Amino acid sequence: MGQRVISKNTLFYGDNLTILRDYLADETIDLIYLDPPFNSSRNYNVLYKDESGADAEAQIVAFEDTWHWSQGTEAQYRQLSAVGDELARLLDTLVTVVGRNQMTAYLVMMAARLVELHRVLKPTGSLYLHCDPTASHYLKMILDMILGVGNFQNEIIWKRTSSHNRAKRWGPVHDVILYYSKSDKPRWNRVLQSLDDGYVKSFYKYSDDQGEYRLSDLTGPGIRTGDSGKPWKEIDPTLKERHWEPPPDRALPSWFAFPENYVLMTVQERLDVLDAQGLIYFPKKAGGIPSFKRYLSDNSGATIQDVIVDISPIGAQAKERTGYPTQKPLALLERIIQASSNPGEVVLDPFCGCGTTVHAAQKLKRTWVGIDITPLATALIKSRLYDAFKIEAKTNYDLIGEPTTLSDAQHLAKQDRYQFQWWALGLLPARPYGGQADSKRGKKGADKGIDGIITFQDSKDGADKRIIVQVKSGKVSSRDLRDLHGTIEREKNAVMGVFITLEPPSKNMEIEQMEIGYYHSAEFNRDYPKIQLFTIEQLLAGAKIKFPGTDTTLKRAQPEQPELVEQSPLL
Repeated sequence: MGQRVISKNTLFYGDNLTILRDYLADETIDLIYLDPPFNSSRNYNVLYKDESGADAEAQIVAFEDTWHWSQGTEAQYRQLSAVGDELARLLDTLVTVVGRNQMTAYLVMMAARLVELHRVLKPTGSLYLHCDPTASHYLKMILDMILGVGNFQNEIIWKRTSSHNRAKRWGPVHDVILYYSKSDKPRWNRVLQSLDDGYVKSFYKYSDDQGEYRLSDLTGPGIRTGDSGKPWKEIDPTLKERHWEPPPDRALPSWFAFPENYVLMTVQERLDVLDAQGLIYFPKKAGGIPSFKRYLSDNSGATIQDVIVDISPIGAQAKERTGYPTQKPLALLERIIQASSNPGEVVLDPFCGCGTTVHAAQKLKRTWVGIDITPLATALIKSRLYDAFKIEAKTNYDLIGEPTTLSDAQHLAKQDRYQFQWWALGLLPARPYGGQADSKRGKKGADKGIDGIITFQDSKDGADKRIIVQVKSGKVSSRDLRDLHGTIEREKNAVMGVFITLEPPSKNMEIEQMEIGYYHSAEFNRDYPKIQLFTIEQLLAGAKIKFPGTDTTLKRAQPEQPELVEQSPLL
């Protein structure tokens, strides 16, 4: 296909390895954050809430993060091994020692992608890999081989939960974020975090007319023979094997009055100025070394540290919660993006999930590239971008990989009918429903004749009503509409239905639709077809379902200031 020039924000649907190779040229990305799924003991499910606020009985697997050694894994492993470099030798050793299993299948998958991510990263770029301790040590070795041991910058620890009770071991409460740069000169911005209450109470123990302050050294270690080593106010720092070290200008309070030629003064003269303005604390004990007063009111925060405890995980009632598995807090991504990129630069998330990285990049005026292999993820991201910024695909960002034509949709349906179903639900949008879909094994849990749900409110009591959605990719008949009608009658709070078909409906189906009748909204005093029939072609052309009141289907992102970024060419 050949790599393309991307001139604005872009959301890709598809395998990130293929997309990286086909679309992104060398050294074009400023910052990469990735949170690849791995946990060999369970699937991650997207949970939705029913009208009462409890977990709905229906759930859907967003991705199965249990990796298996397959023929594809073997081919990818052999391809990496054939290169014969340090990475190849490491993978050969791991496979020999650990064996061909879930862990090594995951590591081979990650190694192939990390090679491509290294290729697209600019010389000043940074990569943050978010993982849990299950695989972090293996991933660090792989990153050492690809980006270089000398380019390892930090192992960042994020406390992701408040407590975890374990009977026979320490409670696991943290994630690991491995931070690497591509060179020894990465983009770095000084980012501050708010001071911890405990820190303030422990250190800012003094106060005067200017406010609370803490004590800071006025001396540095070592003996000097110049001005800084001479006595001041009969206090000789040399006796303590130290020298005078007045604070830099940036450490002085905002109300400090700089006298003329302050920078040309001797050390002792500057200490006199500081003392005259009340910035020096003299200990009561004779012979003690005076200290500099650092006021709390002038402390804008502490430099970010590699242990993050001031960003809480997303709680069950958090406003930003989307319901997507492994969702990370917006504040965490904002901190990473601010530290390692500038406005207008390019941020890439190759496992973008529900779009937290995309959201943070848009908010901070970075150009963004998001990639995900599930249509559920891209549907959530599209909804999130519209709710938060009132921006839409095609107009404000490119959407590549999702079906945009009838032939595209037909191809997806032949390739994977469950992915087609989830994609079709995203056109409404409706939330997926019903059992654990697993197209790889060709089976699906019982869905009670329901593929998706739309909820809305059209009454003052605020109770949600439900629209049942069915999606069909094969031949359809009027019997399908009768079955959907029966499901509506059976399901609690269901009042309407939507039938989506890839094939054109028959004339008999249109007659059946009219015979089924209407739902009457007492609040709005209007009738709506009880079942609304749409083809994929109609939905791609912009057709919308009609229902009264307020759509409550998807968790809405909190609105942000809709300041759109002026995009620069990506490649």
